[in-house]
Amino acid sequence: MFRKKLPENAGMLFVYDKEDFRRFWMKNTYIPLSLAYIDSEGVIFQIEEMEPLDETPVASMRPARFVLEVNRGWFRKHGIGMGDRISNLAALYRFLGMER
Repeated sequence: MFRKKLPENAGMLFVYDKEDFRRFWMKNTYIPLSLAYIDSEGVIFQIEEMEPLDETPVASMRPARFVLEVNRGWFRKHGIGMGDRISNLAALYRFLGMER
């Protein structure tokens, strides 16, 4: 929130204790973002293109454990799409002291 720019290969990862339906909006966000909803197994099941300052909630189609926000178009630019899996997710769980 309140960011005016985001480095090209940077992002914000939101990590939750359990899968649940998530809703994100762009209040006080001045840059366009792409958002990925990700399940506990690390599978990207939904990608949304978010407009700056749009306060319309964008809900996940199913329960998500993670949400990743990056610059708009980043997933497409890197050939990442729905159904792709985050590699080495076990290391993230260990780092965060979480269980699957």
